[in-house]
Amino acid sequence: MIKFGTDGWRAVISDDFTFENVRVVAQAIAEYVKENAEGQPLIAIGYDTRFLSDKYAQECAKVLAANGIKVLLSDRVTPTPALSFAVKSRQATGGIMVTASHNPYQYNGIKYKAGYGGSALPDIISQIEERLHRQQPKVVALEEVAAQGLIQYFNGEEEYCQQIRSLVDLKKIAQAGHRVVIDPMHGAGAGFIKRLLAEEGMEVIEVRGEQNPLFGGVNPEPIRQNLQALVDVVGKENAQAGFATDGDADRVGAVDANGEFVNSHIIYALLLRYLITERKWSGGVVKTFSTSQMIDKLAAKYGIPVFETPIGFKYICELFLKEDILLGGEESGGIGFKNHIPERDGILSSLLLMEIMATYGKSLVEIIDELMQEIGYHYYDRVDLHLKPEVKDKAMAALKENPPQEFAGVKVKEVLTLDGIKFMLEDGSWILFRASGTEPVVRVYVEAGNGQAVTRILKEGKNRFYTKF
Repeated sequence: MIKFGTDGWRAVISDDFTFENVRVVAQAIAEYVKENAEGQPLIAIGYDTRFLSDKYAQECAKVLAANGIKVLLSDRVTPTPALSFAVKSRQATGGIMVTASHNPYQYNGIKYKAGYGGSALPDIISQIEERLHRQQPKVVALEEVAAQGLIQYFNGEEEYCQQIRSLVDLKKIAQAGHRVVIDPMHGAGAGFIKRLLAEEGMEVIEVRGEQNPLFGGVNPEPIRQNLQALVDVVGKENAQAGFATDGDADRVGAVDANGEFVNSHIIYALLLRYLITERKWSGGVVKTFSTSQMIDKLAAKYGIPVFETPIGFKYICELFLKEDILLGGEESGGIGFKNHIPERDGILSSLLLMEIMATYGKSLVEIIDELMQEIGYHYYDRVDLHLKPEVKDKAMAALKENPPQEFAGVKVKEVLTLDGIKFMLEDGSWILFRASGTEPVVRVYVEAGNGQAVTRILKEGKNRFYTKF
């Protein structure tokens, strides 16, 4: 079964993610595009470093071209934000990105990007899903449609890099002289930050920059357990910080000079504080249901509105299109920026964090400490509980029907159900249970004022879940 999740369709290669199913999805996209586009539609297609991603991209191109749609097919591995920027800058009707983002190497996927250069809104995804299997996919030979001019190859690197140059003070970063390590995790972001800073005479160390469809046996998600290689090199090179991007480079993670992981909540808060106080940018902020209370505290301090959405960047994207939004971010490390595209960008996020260090002339450790002293210390963790699908659904229903009254000795103040079940506790901490829409997983998120409290609440949340179900 083909099912779209929070950001496109993902499945296990050779199980559900097959050439046949890729053609089915491409045909549904083609039908949606033809029925909704004004004039001759144009679709840009990019792909990441995963196994057969380039071949799947070609298959999508062949289906679209067979349906009379013009295609711009990337001639190289492309980060998702670069593909999205190409869609917007080239005024394409939309875009297809072949990637499974941060998922394990066994997976691949397809993301559809709308003409504004961001995640397809829920209504668009619904319309594409409605067209699945409506008719047999049309396919033609690649050489045939290329000769007809329906498929053209393109390289979007330079236009994307020029956009990044306009948003980041690369010269200031280079002049600061901080020693940093970049970790693209064998993904599509390899070489971009290194190239941009090399242009200003700054040498950066890149680890795991070579293409590897197995990602070295580590999931290409920039979270603590996957970044030991980055931690090791930061320590070995005596670097002030390390920055990682996920498989398609739309998410960011970081480690400080002490080798401590800097989670996405802190990164989001640092960026928000900097863009308002130093860059003087204006606008509201968007956070998903699993994102830190730090964002609410900073927004209250600066007198700007906060919008909270279900989990999935498509909801953040929708607000970027409707409201004056300065910054939108989610727990998974995806952050989107005003004056750019309504899309997550791990490369831009990494460079802006370096600009923060350069502006303040301080290490990441010092800057984080200042932030925490300003708004209070916040600690966070997450675990994924792997359950059979029928058990997952039963457990979530029971949790909603019979909610606990306390966690780790702290009373529940409020129960929120925007996306999953979130228990707000009296001391300001919270725990969220959310079932994945695409995997047999229940994710448990916790935030509290100290690390010990996070451990206690998370442990009790896991134990209650497993004991009962």
